[in-house]
Amino acid sequence: MGLEVSEVTVDFGGHRALDTVTIDAPDGAVTGLIGPNGAGKTTLFNVVTGVQRSLRGHVAVNGVRLDGMAPHRRARLGLGRTFQRLELFGSLTVRENIRTAAAMHPRKQRESVTQAVIDRLDLSDVADTRADLISTGTGRVVELGRCLATDAKVVLLDEPASGQDLQESERFALILRELAGSGTAVLLVEHDMDLVMRVCDRIYVLDFGVVLASGTPEEIRANAVVRSAYLGEAATA
Repeated sequence: MGLEVSEVTVDFGGHRALDTVTIDAPDGAVTGLIGPNGAGKTTLFNVVTGVQRSLRGHVAVNGVRLDGMAPHRRARLGLGRTFQRLELFGSLTVRENIRTAAAMHPRKQRESVTQAVIDRLDLSDVADTRADLISTGTGRVVELGRCLATDAKVVLLDEPASGQDLQESERFALILRELAGSGTAVLLVEHDMDLVMRVCDRIYVLDFGVVLASGTPEEIRANAVVRSAYLGEAATA
């Protein structure tokens, strides 16, 4: 079932940050959420993960409503998230960073879970390297690994391609498709339009807190309003 966001509305004082936003990110798919800075994308992530309360509307993960649920309880339901700014423990190794999230599992399973994530994401070469000594692009993969170590079934990724070079971005695209192929629901916020168009099954465009459009990558690319408002191209008659 994945993630369901229904008519979520958020006000900050007199400013409406989100206005009746409805989005579905189903299992087995990569769903894109794009829009200019200040469109409300991170605010929506904060609502989904329980950091920000909404004025109205609701969020559900795999059919379970999350109303009033604390962030740690949402995580135990299978909801994982990364952040715009890389959030790793720099003094810990890659393995230790992933192990911190594996602590959600019974003690006897933590090492096997950690190793399984390292193998899955091809991080063996840097597994015992301190996180502050790896590249930003590799750090983004480690941060995703920490999500997977919690056994997340719905993963929210906030600009994960930031700081990645072309080779790292191509590797990350393969990882995202593998995640979707394994049944994970992925909601991707990203400004790298090449990555978004390559990996997403469906894309939502958010502008001033409102869903401006939604559709397949081909439909979004062909939408004149989206091209004018976000992709930076002149709308044609």
